Amino acid sequence: MSVPECAEVLGVPLSRVREYLRERYLIGVRRGENNALYLPAGQIVDGEAGPEILATVRGTIMVLADAGLSDDVIVEWLMTVNDELGESPLDALRSGKRAPVRRLAQTVF
Repeated sequence: MSVPECAEVLGVPLSRVREYLRERYLIGVRRGENNALYLPAGQIVDGEAGPEILATVRGTIMVLADAGLSDDVIVEWLMTVNDELGESPLDALRSGKRAPVRRLAQTVF
């Protein structure tokens, strides 16, 4: 999803989404002819009060970024089905499997 789409879904200003990106609550990559920033939609989940950022994604992003991975590589890692997990790390996080995803992320170094 684009940054404006994310802002609309979360019900926040564009500047807040950019802040979330800077602070690693969300991650995105530049794509397309206009080099626009796109975010994996799976980072947004249905919360009790409406759409919200998946709470466990930030820590995983931080582990991978601290290992020196670029945002492009992090997004690819989050979205690619992993044999050990049986699903993508992002899907595993969405289903509450934080610990196995973090263990796997720590082996990426």
